[in-house]
Amino acid sequence: MHTVVKSLIAGAAGTSALNIATYLDMAIRARGASSTPQQAVEKLTDLTDVSLGDGEQAENRKEALGSLLGYATGAAAALCYGLLASGRRPSWPVGVSALTALAMTGSNAPLTALGTTDPREWPPSAWISDAVPHLAYGITAYAAYELLRS
Repeated sequence: MHTVVKSLIAGAAGTSALNIATYLDMAIRARGASSTPQQAVEKLTDLTDVSLGDGEQAENRKEALGSLLGYATGAAAALCYGLLASGRRPSWPVGVSALTALAMTGSNAPLTALGTTDPREWPPSAWISDAVPHLAYGITAYAAYELLRS
């Protein structure tokens, strides 16, 4: 199986784990979903002068596109990892750390650049809410990638 395919499968598995961890956190702490992805979509559509429609249609499209951006980030992080790790077998702490960092950077850097969030202003609870699901992504994506390499 080609590196790109293995990476994309690992990214999908990692993204599923990230979503499960996020939704468990939301259920346990009874917290609402983040509106940051929708805000990013709104900023991007403003920058590109693309219309999402009006009213409820626009809101529904923002929500859907925000979620799709998350899947794209998960796929891209694993793809970067797979291309960098091709021909190597990083140990699990290195691989998990790299995938976690790639996913966190891939999601937070664009959001910060768009001005929808500023991690420097996050309280510790926000860092935990962000880091734990990304760690679940890193562990799962690493395990999936290594299983597919075998």
